[in-house]
Amino acid sequence: MPRAFGLDFGTSNTVLAVSEGERAVERVRFGAGDDVHEGIASILSFLRPDPGQEPLAEVGPWAIRQFIEHMGDVRFIQSLKSFVASGQFKGTGVYGRRFDFEGLMHTLLETAFKRTDIQGDLAGARIVVGRPVIFAGGAPDETLAMDRYRRALEGFGFSEVLFVYEPVAAAFSFAQRLEQDATVLVADFGGGTSDYSLMRFSRAAGVLHAEPISRGGVGIAGDTFDYRIIDKVVLPELGKGSYYASMGKSLEVPPNLFANFARWHQLSFFKASQDFAELKKLARYCEDEDKIELFIELVEEDQGYPLYKAVSEVKAKLSSEEAAELRFAPIGRDFGVTVRRADFDSWIAEDLERMNRALDETIERAGIDESEIDRVFLTGGTSFVPALRAMFAQRFGADRLTGGEELSSIANGLALIGAREDAHRWVAG
Repeated sequence: MPRAFGLDFGTSNTVLAVSEGERAVERVRFGAGDDVHEGIASILSFLRPDPGQEPLAEVGPWAIRQFIEHMGDVRFIQSLKSFVASGQFKGTGVYGRRFDFEGLMHTLLETAFKRTDIQGDLAGARIVVGRPVIFAGGAPDETLAMDRYRRALEGFGFSEVLFVYEPVAAAFSFAQRLEQDATVLVADFGGGTSDYSLMRFSRAAGVLHAEPISRGGVGIAGDTFDYRIIDKVVLPELGKGSYYASMGKSLEVPPNLFANFARWHQLSFFKASQDFAELKKLARYCEDEDKIELFIELVEEDQGYPLYKAVSEVKAKLSSEEAAELRFAPIGRDFGVTVRRADFDSWIAEDLERMNRALDETIERAGIDESEIDRVFLTGGTSFVPALRAMFAQRFGADRLTGGEELSSIANGLALIGAREDAHRWVAG
């Protein structure tokens, strides 16, 4: 059996694992020396090139440094996975070069692989790539998404490329801990999607056997939760809800413009859009012209990532504290708002309810009663949100909940599946 890689290409983070046996797995490290990471942010940047040269690509923390060191001369792209199933995304220009989705993803992975010591080991290896049960977006095109993934992975020399549902992979990772047969619900809460998988695990003669029972999910997760904070706290400072004068009438500034800013991974594309060009023309007719001008300034200065960091830090603090201060100097030196966990919980209440309904449907498809579920494994960075954990504790009881390896369980499970002789049994799309 050739070595098998497991690639968890997430909305927020990318993790790579490698396995050469059904129970032996280790994570691939990115970087070298004192600058080593077991997972990197799914960020791609391009440095403005000299005439006649190609833009220099960087990834993860090195992309962030490139952005900070060359402010204004870097094209910054993040949350790329959010666009994979969108037929509306046709591509984008980067300093005179046109990239489609698969070109961007290929460049991100190629640059990431160069930051590891595995480059010579790719040829002939099997790679198993995680995919969500439900892709993010309003009307996701699953066929388009899988075609894009396949094209992006061409050219690396892999002997075989397989796709497995992300929560199934997480279940395989968790199952290594099981000492007895169990029916397991895996709930994977990432950046773009919440995915569920129900599986039965058993061991015979020391060999792990798994039977998939049901799967489901919804395109709501960490990015949506971040949006609620931005929408309630930041966007009013940028003119959301304000009006402009047109032909003797007072009209609301189109709300969809603010949604583009709130979902920061769209900001790079919004900056080059016709909508943004129209907004700049509209600014002088706005009642809150200063706020709209600030909106424009933040977009032009590529402040999406700094805003992401500020909001992410607040959300993380709210996992252990009752309140956290959101400060974001680009809005104003004195800008600071206290975000209370109780308010945050109320802002995401409808999102949690939709996630709960998707879980209802997953269990109903399995044809089992909730009492038959032995263990509930929560994984993914968003699983730390207290209101989310409380929802599961109330539903299943705290004694059935477990977690761990929240950022690496999917990659580990993908690699473990890839090392199995029956790996094709778990292929999805």
